[in-house]
Amino acid sequence: HFRQAIERGARQEEEWKALVENYLKKYSDLGKTWQETMSGKLPEDWEKHLPDFADAKPMATRAASGEVINALAPHMPMLIGGSADLGVSNNTDIKGGGDFEAGSYEGRIIHFGVREHAMGSTLTGMSLNGGLIPFGGTFLTFSDYMRPAIRLAALSEVQVIYVFTHDSVGLGEDGPTHQPVEHFAALRGIPNLAVIRPADNHEVREAWRIAILRRNAPTALALTRQKVPLIDRSRFASADGLRRGAYILAEAEAVARPLGRVQGDVKAQLILIATGSEVSLALEAREKLQQEGLATRVVSMPCWELFEDQPQAYRNEILPPSISARLAVEAGVRQGWDRYVGAKGDTICLDRFGASAPGDVALRNLGFNLENVLKRSRALV
Repeated sequence: HFRQAIERGARQEEEWKALVENYLKKYSDLGKTWQETMSGKLPEDWEKHLPDFADAKPMATRAASGEVINALAPHMPMLIGGSADLGVSNNTDIKGGGDFEAGSYEGRIIHFGVREHAMGSTLTGMSLNGGLIPFGGTFLTFSDYMRPAIRLAALSEVQVIYVFTHDSVGLGEDGPTHQPVEHFAALRGIPNLAVIRPADNHEVREAWRIAILRRNAPTALALTRQKVPLIDRSRFASADGLRRGAYILAEAEAVARPLGRVQGDVKAQLILIATGSEVSLALEAREKLQQEGLATRVVSMPCWELFEDQPQAYRNEILPPSISARLAVEAGVRQGWDRYVGAKGDTICLDRFGASAPGDVALRNLGFNLENVLKRSRALV
């Protein structure tokens, strides 16, 4: 039986090679595209098509992600994906991409249905076949349903991009059943999986850049439902820093009292570390603390895994061991943050389930407000 299988396999391989050869002769342009796609090589100029968001306004990071997908799709035929029945909410639909379904295999939008585990497993299989860069979306809280598939993708070292939206209690009235709390920690615990939580449009662009460049590992994007402020990159650091996992978004400055005039960079007395939608809150707190004469650095840390891959010298540059006053702000469980805030630091996290309320109300009442950040910051110095 097994000897026959070997012979049958060899025969089928020759038949396949002949089929490919005939296809290339008959459809030269399509054949070339197919060869380039299956080679695993990315188009040479694909990064040029990433949106610069030059005239962008504040938007949800899920919306920014959708813009990135649709900016790249016309130039990257290998990019294909969909959602577990939440395409409109996840912003995963490729405009004009058409539905991939029986009898219509040219489509690029896959409707997985309310089957998160099946979606995750399918994405892994598509990646293992080669040629494609598959992505799939759902609410972050529903990543629980597909965790075994995510783990297998990480174990198999395949490229899959998970688009997880509605990433915190900021999603609002859907309440605790839909509000992820422990999910950042749960996903960060999977080896070889990069979990990226971008703070604004520009970090979303960089998150997608990293996800596409990670050819042998899966990436999970954690994106907001609610709009987030657009960080002024002419004033603060470039979002390119995301590529290293964490970067100094706003440096500490000396302030001349009582005039409140900035005198230039100075050694930080306090470091605020934040991810995603909480980064803008950290920047707001920094402004107040600087006015009080407290030199405050803000570090955006969208991806722990990328940061841990950096040389120790870089990590020490971002989080100097000599500065023990550190406050981490993230709308998820505290688990794991101790390694970054240290024994003398503190966290504003969420070690409880959320609440059914408008997103801004839920965040404010659960401690993610300016007054609480200021109070906890002052207590550290």
